[in-house]
Amino acid sequence: MSEDTEDIPLLELETVVGFNGRVISGLILHPDEEQLLYPLGCAIIQRNIKSNTQEILSQHTSTVSCVAISRSGRYVASGQTTFIGFKAEVIIWDNIKNQIHGRLLLHKAKVEDLDFSPNEKYLVTLGGQDDGSLVVWNIEGREAVCGAPATVHGGIQCLRVRFSNLSDNTLISAGNGTIRVWALDLATRKIWPTECQTGMLKRIVKCIEVSVDDSFFYCGTSSGDILKVNLKSKMLNSYGPLKEKFCQGINALALLKSGELLVGSGDGVVSVCKETNFSVLMTVQLKGSVTSIAVPSKGHQLYVGTDTGNIYSVKDEDFKEELFSSSHTSSVNHAVFPFGISELFATCSKNDIRVWHVTTSKELLRITVPNLICNVVDFWLDGRGIVSAWNDGQIRGFTPETGKLMFIIDNAHCLGVTAMACCRDCKTIVSGGGEGQVRVWEVQPGSQRMIEAMKEHKAPVTHIAIKSDDKECISASRDGACIVWDLVGYVRKQMVLANTMFRCVCYHPEGYQIITCGSDRKIGYWEVSDGTSMRELEGSLSGSINAMDFSPDGDYFVTGGDDKLVKVWAHIAGEATHVGVGHSGAITSVKICSGGRYIVSTSLDGAVITWRFPHPPRPKTE
Repeated sequence: MSEDTEDIPLLELETVVGFNGRVISGLILHPDEEQLLYPLGCAIIQRNIKSNTQEILSQHTSTVSCVAISRSGRYVASGQTTFIGFKAEVIIWDNIKNQIHGRLLLHKAKVEDLDFSPNEKYLVTLGGQDDGSLVVWNIEGREAVCGAPATVHGGIQCLRVRFSNLSDNTLISAGNGTIRVWALDLATRKIWPTECQTGMLKRIVKCIEVSVDDSFFYCGTSSGDILKVNLKSKMLNSYGPLKEKFCQGINALALLKSGELLVGSGDGVVSVCKETNFSVLMTVQLKGSVTSIAVPSKGHQLYVGTDTGNIYSVKDEDFKEELFSSSHTSSVNHAVFPFGISELFATCSKNDIRVWHVTTSKELLRITVPNLICNVVDFWLDGRGIVSAWNDGQIRGFTPETGKLMFIIDNAHCLGVTAMACCRDCKTIVSGGGEGQVRVWEVQPGSQRMIEAMKEHKAPVTHIAIKSDDKECISASRDGACIVWDLVGYVRKQMVLANTMFRCVCYHPEGYQIITCGSDRKIGYWEVSDGTSMRELEGSLSGSINAMDFSPDGDYFVTGGDDKLVKVWAHIAGEATHVGVGHSGAITSVKICSGGRYIVSTSLDGAVITWRFPHPPRPKTE
């Protein structure tokens, strides 16, 4: 949180939708088996499985690249990526004290992997390709004990590191053509490697699993086979399967209580295999490449994460999968509540539009249009249609119950539809394009036609807001102009000019005033009738303000931007009353539901967060 928001009360978090499934071994089950931990952008989400409550650990400055939890669950460690030439930080979180235990700064560019020792004395961290070092840290002292290059040959990258299950002084590293067992010598503060003998067999190891008694460890490879190595002799014991290998490589391995191996492969298949010859006993097909498997020590329900942002729960008795949660895998561009409904909202991103339930964060509907980006989504006032704007220049309408295509407006804009809003008559759409035009469309059953095209903007239109009586609208553009348009005569009524690239504009619910935001970090109050500036607020100390929305009574408005903060403002006082801290990417959209109960905010990292709106609505007067 920045200095200007330190004394402002925090917004109450309702739900978080988001999961970075591309992080190998990124889905972790807490030892109490009541919480799941996983990365989301620059943050780590702790999600209670039973109550569906979430907590956000957000202190990283860049994308989280790896995460691990200690055997008791007291400590959580996470590493990040950064730019070449900069140090990549490792953060150790204390779950009991609910605070940061320590920050470790030594690796360059990226932390590839990390793991806790069985007795929670040490943490081992592995640097990425530009670093290549392996470092053992003392957790209590928060200092490096020793370190060494993870490989001796140039061009060979180490990808994974794991402690043994019984000893704090033994750990394993593996990667591209290298498998090593390391012995930690505290007396000399050195770590000594021994190369494992695999003969002519050369593999790229993507995951490691150690047996309970430390007799063997298993390596899953990009070739789709499993190497079983004796931990004491450092010799290859066996490998397989010999005939049908696992398609697209093995990304995750786990040992079941029964002694069988659980294998997650790149083609989305989770398989139960015999430990002796790695023959497959049963499989389940999931959507996306499997990247993580979290196995409980007591229960019978395991969790699997895929690179499509899905988390599945699988029961080990019948091995049947169930979708536990889903999320967007790329930037979420827009969010909207249906009129008069507070429990549902829709979001749009690359490839799809999704409808969510607020309190459970469950996905209720997914509308997929492959290889395209949806920039804006909106509902008809009567709730009978979902209207969307896409980067291919088309406007598409879908049914809200089934997601079936209702209509397409072809070539609505030649450089993509960048802004859109629906009128209250449920048949008129106002759209803005990358070429700067504002166009008005009429949608009738079986036909769509353009009513008028208005061209005055010199840059892409970024946002369109329609007045409650449908008689005028206002368009914001990167050219530094906001234009009020007459939707009866289709002419310009007024223009607002400022030295900024406008990102968003909103009408006050009573229609006499507008507020704007943009790249200059200012919040502007403007008179609609003559375009005069009434007031200007400092909206942020760092980064542009990208989105805003008014509360239904007009007493408050909410903003979000590149500073990753959601701020609630008192309209008349011009002061921030609450701030929401949780996003790890620039905020792209904020919306308040028509009932004044929830705020939904979206960001570039794929997160969708809902907050409790902190102010009760003003009582209506007769």
